Order: sequence, then C-alpha cells, then structure tokens
Amino acid sequence: MLFDIVTIFPEFFASPLGEGVLHRAIGGGLVKVRPVDLREYTTDRHRTTDDRPYGGGEGMVMKPEPIAGALTALQQEVPPGRVILLSPRGRLFRQEVARELAAEPRLILVCGRYEGVDERIREHWVDLELSVGDYVLSGGEVAALAVVDAVSRLLPGVLGCAASSARDSFSDGLLEHPQYTRPSVFGPWPVPEVLLSGDHARIARWRREQSLRLTLERRPELLAGAPLTGSDVAYLRGLGWEAE
Repeated sequence: MLFDIVTIFPEFFASPLGEGVLHRAIGGGLVKVRPVDLREYTTDRHRTTDDRPYGGGEGMVMKPEPIAGALTALQQEVPPGRVILLSPRGRLFRQEVARELAAEPRLILVCGRYEGVDERIREHWVDLELSVGDYVLSGGEVAALAVVDAVSRLLPGVLGCAASSARDSFSDGLLEHPQYTRPSVFGPWPVPEVLLSGDHARIARWRREQSLRLTLERRPELLAGAPLTGSDVAYLRGLGWEAE
C-alpha cells in the first residue's frame, strides 16, 4: 500500500518511519510512505505556502496553488489515490474507518497548518476529511502518522501475528481486556487465577466480561454500536447498564 503525505515538513517523518512496525513493513515492501514536500510546488522565490485570510482575522491560511499542484502531479500516477485532508472538522478517525481505508491501494494525506487550507481545496480536491480527535494540533503531520500506523497494521503481513489486530481495542466495538505476563506474582499482586487455569472457555468468557466492564466504565457510548450477545447484555445489566 502506498501513502503519500503532502507536507511542508517532510523531514518530520524520518524518525517515526525508521522504527518499529512501520519500519519493518516498509523494509518488507508491504507499505511505502512518501513524504511530498509542498514547497516544491510553489512558484515564488520565497517558496510561500500560506497567506493572510480574506475578510481579516488571526493567523494564516494555506494557499490553494501549491496544494493543487502537488495533487495534480500525484494523481497522474497509477493508481490514483484517495485524497484525505487531516482537519478538525473531518470525520472522526475510528477503527472502522481504518478498516475502510485499508482496502485502498493508495492514500494521499494532506497535512494542514495554521488556520487550515483554502476552502476551494476542500471543495474540489479532497475526497475525505479526517479528524483524529477533538483537540487542536499544530499541523496535520501527527494526525497523518496516526492514520498511516492504524491503517498499516491492518494490512496482511504487517503484524507478526495476523490475529493481533483482530483482538485490539475497538476491533469488535469494545475496549480490550487486561493483559498479564510473567511473573505470575509481581509484588503482592498475582495474575487472576482464571488465566492460569488452562480452561480456555473460562478464559474467553473472563476476557469478554472484562472488555464489557472496561467499556462500560470508560467508554459507555461504544456499547450502543457494539455487537452484543444475550449473555453480554445480561452481564452489563448486572453492572447497572441500561441500554438506550
């Protein structure tokens, strides 16, 4: 899968892409990430990518010409990519969105800066706007990395264990259950007995109930969209949950 990242700071991505899962995926030819320097598509000697907003106001707005130039050049390649603008007013980036995007052969991620991009880019060049959360970042680079990482780990062969992503938090609409490893007793705190029992059915049920409990305690709004069984509902009601 190919990710193009249109940015005024292409060097920002060198260190994150040189470590861990993404580094191995790139080295194995499963993922390709190309930071695209937006300043290469400017036409003035100062390589200007932003200007003051019409109508007045604080801050600067990213100019349309460099972004349009970069996207025009990139879309001439095969296959054409789905253009995504990282934006606070975009669709919330969730696990189901990551799964949707993992089916694409190529994504072009546009990193906004300052007060955002000229609206004509949004209207005529962008296929999808994504937000990684209800907070403000200095630019879209951190958000772009989150998208690359979350989408890449869903691609075949990227993770060492193919089943790992299926057990991650949010994969089934719930938060993940607690995890333990050796030693079986750490200080005064033992591993829950059920995990040492060897009874796989008990373990599976314990893990499911822990996921349900944690989700109810910390992210109860997720339960409305989670696929719940009858026993799940009964367990949650025993904890005081009332389905809307």
